[in-house]
Amino acid sequence: MNASVSRKMLRTMEPYHGMIYFVPEAADAYQRVGLTGRRMGYFASRAAAMGPVPADVVIATFFNFFPALVRRAIPAAWEHAHPQPVLDARRNAADAALRRMLGAMVDGAEMKEASELAREAANGCIPEGRPLYAGHASLSWPDEPHLVLWHAQTLLREFRGDGHIAVMVAEGITGVEALVIHEATGDIAPGILQSSRAWPDAEWQAAKERVRARGWLAGDGTLTAAGRASRDAVEARTDELALVCWERLGEDACTRLRELVRPFSRAIVEQGFPFANVWDED
Repeated sequence: MNASVSRKMLRTMEPYHGMIYFVPEAADAYQRVGLTGRRMGYFASRAAAMGPVPADVVIATFFNFFPALVRRAIPAAWEHAHPQPVLDARRNAADAALRRMLGAMVDGAEMKEASELAREAANGCIPEGRPLYAGHASLSWPDEPHLVLWHAQTLLREFRGDGHIAVMVAEGITGVEALVIHEATGDIAPGILQSSRAWPDAEWQAAKERVRARGWLAGDGTLTAAGRASRDAVEARTDELALVCWERLGEDACTRLRELVRPFSRAIVEQGFPFANVWDED
């Protein structure tokens, strides 16, 4: 199986998981359990599977956020709500949001088939060296097919993300440098990654200079040929490390899973969620 399959699976399936970071149901659910503000809800809800971890663990596993931003939310979040109510709120929010956005598709035969295939793929992942994945893998599986699919995609994307971080660490790329490199591809509008991860101008510019010193950044802020080759190598190695999950299914079943999930992801994307740099219908 070609390693690029793992990237294709991500690009088709990610909206199904990623909507949880944008839907109003999530913000409301986190507020009800005592979390204050969007940032606290995000960091706590994604980290809660690892337990009431300190800020340093979140900084390490989330990788590319300005550390002071994380420290403003963690560990204060655990003083407002213990991890289990946060996890319950997140799953309940996913349930409500998916039912709202997908309507009758939630109860269809295609959803059940997709959930079974995705769960089989997720069962092929391994925990060694994958801390964020391992935390989520320790959670119980839901019963409803649309939530089984959501949980499976959560596991698959966190597994891939842990591997992606490992590759970048091996290449000596820091979190902020990874953002600079991503922006330099032109795949995302300038300023979005810096602002969304709250990197101050001084740290952002210093990271750009370090990337430029490697010969990866051109004068106009785009990637040089060497920079593009380095990024492509990181992405290719990430694909390879994520392939173990999809090999469990085989190519035909992977193709079938993409066919099944595509209408669900399309329905989510069409409601205005910012997945343009991830979503792929091909």
